[in-house]
Amino acid sequence: MNVDIKELEDKIGYSFKDKNLLLTAITHSSYAYEHQKEGTSFYERIEFLGDAVLELVSSDFLFFEYPDLPEGKLTRLRASLVCEPTLALCAKDFSLNDYIRLGNGEEKNGGRNRDSIISDVLESVIGAIYLDSGIDEARKFILKFILNDIEHKQLFTDSKTLLQEICQELFGDVPEYELISEEGPDHDKTFEYKASINGEVLSRGKGKSKKAAEQMAAYYALIEVKKKYN
Repeated sequence: MNVDIKELEDKIGYSFKDKNLLLTAITHSSYAYEHQKEGTSFYERIEFLGDAVLELVSSDFLFFEYPDLPEGKLTRLRASLVCEPTLALCAKDFSLNDYIRLGNGEEKNGGRNRDSIISDVLESVIGAIYLDSGIDEARKFILKFILNDIEHKQLFTDSKTLLQEICQELFGDVPEYELISEEGPDHDKTFEYKASINGEVLSRGKGKSKKAAEQMAAYYALIEVKKKYN
């Protein structure tokens, strides 16, 4: 798979001195295995580093941004911002998944749309920027793509829990989720769920897994409930 490195650099807003770092950061082990003769490296070691950089930068940011939040709430807020679904959402905002180098088998099995792979690659890109230029450039990237629009990201991550709490308070009942449809081949399905309360449909949501579809339905339902009752 040929990747336009310059195009990806333009999207992330950073130009690498060592282009091979970025190439490694977007290379899955399945691709490296299929190209062993070329000595292709893959992202797992750089991802390990990027994960640590992300935790440090996000902790530092939240500590100073929310001076009155106790430790427990800071921990939960950080977890909601750097968890797998949220990171995958951030990465998809600039189409990072389109640039991942996957082996043929992983590609056919829907790896390009799998949150676990996409979030790993995002952390790997952070690690690559850190190796290329240090913590300041890595921080700029994290602030631009991850530590933004915090309220909505927290809402998205905690959507099912928050919706249940609000529905119990407003309606004395909990929301129900129902599968509406599933489309696509077995290795790359898209599911659609609806969220209802007392028989009234609040929203619909789609995702690459049943859990993700329920979460999207809950997120959209939360937005509707907040609009109507706030």
